[in-house]
Amino acid sequence: MQKIIRQIATELKVGEHQVQAATDLLDGGATVPFIARYRKEATGGLDDAQLRELEVRLTYLRELEDRRGAVLKAIDEQGKLTDALRVAIATAPTKQELEDIYLPFKQKRRTKGQIAREFGIEPLADRLLADPTLDPAVEAQAYLKPTTTLDDGKPGPDFSTVPAVLDGVRDILSERWAEDPALVQSLREWLWAEGLLKSSLVAGKDENNPDVAKFRDYFDYDEPIGRVPSHRALAVFRGRQLEILDAKLVLPVEPEPGKPTVAEGRIALHLGWSHAGRKADDLIRKCIAWTWRVKLSLSNERDLFTRLREEAEKVAIKVFADNLRDLLLAAPAGPRVVMGLDPGIRTGVKVAVVDATGKLVETATVFPHEPRKDWEGSLHTLGKLCAKHGVNLIAIGNGTASRETDKLAADLIKLLAKMAQSVRAEPVEAGAGTSTSSVRTVGEIQKVVVSEAGASVYSASEFASQEMPDVDVSLRGAASIARRLQDPLAELVKIDPKSIGVGQYQHDVNQSELARTLGAVVEDCVNSVGVDLNTASVPLLSRVSGLTPSVAKAVVRWREA
Repeated sequence: MQKIIRQIATELKVGEHQVQAATDLLDGGATVPFIARYRKEATGGLDDAQLRELEVRLTYLRELEDRRGAVLKAIDEQGKLTDALRVAIATAPTKQELEDIYLPFKQKRRTKGQIAREFGIEPLADRLLADPTLDPAVEAQAYLKPTTTLDDGKPGPDFSTVPAVLDGVRDILSERWAEDPALVQSLREWLWAEGLLKSSLVAGKDENNPDVAKFRDYFDYDEPIGRVPSHRALAVFRGRQLEILDAKLVLPVEPEPGKPTVAEGRIALHLGWSHAGRKADDLIRKCIAWTWRVKLSLSNERDLFTRLREEAEKVAIKVFADNLRDLLLAAPAGPRVVMGLDPGIRTGVKVAVVDATGKLVETATVFPHEPRKDWEGSLHTLGKLCAKHGVNLIAIGNGTASRETDKLAADLIKLLAKMAQSVRAEPVEAGAGTSTSSVRTVGEIQKVVVSEAGASVYSASEFASQEMPDVDVSLRGAASIARRLQDPLAELVKIDPKSIGVGQYQHDVNQSELARTLGAVVEDCVNSVGVDLNTASVPLLSRVSGLTPSVAKAVVRWREA
């Protein structure tokens, strides 16, 4: 554990005692905002960003140590653990490098190379590689084996001919080289720097099909894999998953027919071998070509596609988190009476008015659009609601029919302004002050288009049914739209962050990592802004450092008693 503490302290450029204190607090169940705000003296003033990074690295390094122990145990049980191997495993800095070291010892299906070794072909492979002047056909004569039959009567492995024995040599050498950690890592990094991600339309797909046409930019696309932007990578992977695109990793330079590839040349260079016209050189060249084409090209493509996806997901999740933070920390309109309009065409525009504290006071549904086209009736209904409740702001959801509903709100504001002017122009009679005041108030209305992302999810949620039990599900969305203009943070915290929809490819990325990151963003935002105990909901209070959901519920019950 001390090794992990030391490494994190070095990475974050802080003291080991600070990392140790933060680790103890995290292990004890404390949250990052709680530690950052109320345990500064223990951690030496580590801030939110440092603590988040510490938490991520702590989890990764602990998983790495657990895997390191499992690998050591597995190799030791095979009786193959040497001092050099123990040191290599102990110093492997990443999970990928640790798995590269473990690859030759990993239990797997019986391979052709293993079968060839079982039949005693390995000494021949070693001799030909060590001395390429030997004639493979002549040397193979000493390794011919009689044909065998398995217990079920089927023919067993056949090493009764020279070509079969030399195939065994090829299988042994190619497997050995494909499991060489240094070779695998060097090829992987070279391909990451030089290889191309290439995608094309799957044969037989209709490019004019709307679902297929979405990927038109990737029908004939290639780009250096290490420089592919995250959105393009995720688009290609989505098209591949939908079996619309064929994606593969290709070499930067295609070889001439019959010539070795650049990758094969790098394998030969790693082995310290070159073709010098010796008797075994053609066989060794074939073994190298087989190693690349059959073993390493496919495994490297898989590894680099995984790496590209992981890096693209990190960027996508960060964009999602940044957008969510901006949305949550948007300036609130404050304690003002708001009318929320949830646009709709056939089903009508849902209307909800909330008072300055966010309490729902009245709802309605108007039908200004197709098929009813009751524009004047809708203006009349909305005008009455504005006058009755002294509405200051109109929040319009940005969904279907948003533009048409925005025009309705504009006409409403013009109508109320005219009414206010006409009232001000008339002599004020006794007892008329209240009417004039209310009309003047509604004459100052402003309209704002707000994101309605997640409103439908909230409407059907258990919390919404508890908060507004007697209100129709469709009208709850309008209330949410109104409240998110009053206080975006207080309202959006009630919704699963993934449902707010402010990021790309949210369903293509690692869902657990997305949930963890977005949850951390919400937590940080709530604790940086603070809450009003007199109005905060249970979901909002639950995000406050040191408050559990049960305590939050108790606070609300006591407040409403």
